[in-house]
Amino acid sequence: MSTAYLLGGVAVVVLIVLAAVLAMAETALTHLGRARAAAIEDERLASTAAGGHQRRRRGASLPALLERRDEVLNPVLLLLLVCHLGLATVIAVVAFRWWGLAGAGGALLVEVAVLFVLTVAMPKTYALQHTGAAATRLAPLVGALARFWPLRWATRGLIGASNILLPGKGRREGPSVSEEELLALAGTAAEEDVIELEERALIESIIEFGDTIAREVMVPRTDMVTIAADFQIDAAIEVAILHGYSRLPAYGAGIDDIVGIVYAKDLMRAERDDAGTQEVSTVLRPAVYVPETKKVPDLLRQMQDERFHIAIVIDEYGGTAGMVTLEDLIEELVGEIRDEFDVEEPMVEPLPNGGVRVNARMPIDEVNDLLGVTIPEGDWDTVGGFLYSQLGRVPVEGETVEFDGHELRAEKVQARRIGRVRITSVATGGAPPTER
Repeated sequence: MSTAYLLGGVAVVVLIVLAAVLAMAETALTHLGRARAAAIEDERLASTAAGGHQRRRRGASLPALLERRDEVLNPVLLLLLVCHLGLATVIAVVAFRWWGLAGAGGALLVEVAVLFVLTVAMPKTYALQHTGAAATRLAPLVGALARFWPLRWATRGLIGASNILLPGKGRREGPSVSEEELLALAGTAAEEDVIELEERALIESIIEFGDTIAREVMVPRTDMVTIAADFQIDAAIEVAILHGYSRLPAYGAGIDDIVGIVYAKDLMRAERDDAGTQEVSTVLRPAVYVPETKKVPDLLRQMQDERFHIAIVIDEYGGTAGMVTLEDLIEELVGEIRDEFDVEEPMVEPLPNGGVRVNARMPIDEVNDLLGVTIPEGDWDTVGGFLYSQLGRVPVEGETVEFDGHELRAEKVQARRIGRVRITSVATGGAPPTER
């Protein structure tokens, strides 16, 4: 009996150590970025350049492991589960023989508390504090486990079974980090000063970038500066100078008939060649047309591949919905880009009573983030579009709509277009309608 208890004690110690090591490896490799791994590897190789061939081969496995992170971590997670189950089984059996059923239950409760500290909290905390060192030291072990064919086949079989049991598209590699988890990690990193707030905003913009469509970033047709194709080049130059644009869409029969793009440099070159009285149509370049539902990453890639800076956005009926420029796409990632000639009014203007005045073109999601409201998205993308949908008509200046405890007032309406919207809390009340 004493031998059995001795073997059980040894098994418990071995399983605790193994579980702690595996938890440390899983945490380190999960939180280590590829760029940092490459930097660690370059630094290690530089410091051991005079070392042996074997050391260089061992260290080289870390970047390779991160290239297939999900695949190599699955055996680690499976073995970690086996360790926890083994510990529970051994402790339960020993406690049951010593103290009976009640003793076994009490021992399991103590086990949960002790093992949480020894196999979860301590190793994971260490891995988070020394991610690079832990990942480097444990990379050979993880690589060996990933190459151990019984463990590899077992994980693949279990993942395949989960893909059969769960509806939808399965994953061959197993679980991975979701967008929500990445955003949460970025938020935590910013709060702990690991990254700057600007870097967090850039991460969020990159993640949201993939779900954005051209309609959400385009300049609407009402704000487009266009020029007739039969204009004289001299007159077109004046338009370009007046508005400060280097590229202008040119139309034929109307705004829905964009026939090409005229470049300011082509206009100036033509005037230098004494062709100022010719029509703009003589220097037009082909226009690129994209649907308003085109994903922004695809459009950016198309602009890079085909080397154009402006695209005409068309609606489902083939009419002109607006236009989008390369600058518009970049601004979705890095924020507003303004030069010394930009004099646009701000998108958001705080009011003394705690409300805000916003441009009617401000996207709904930005308004929700700004005020903490839940204005729904629908066939509209902007706060002005939401007002149109709620009223069912063009609002009169000063007309209001209440939603989610806030009052939305059409402060500036020109013809059929809303310019500014004032948003105030219904509870606190808003400034007088005449206040500007």
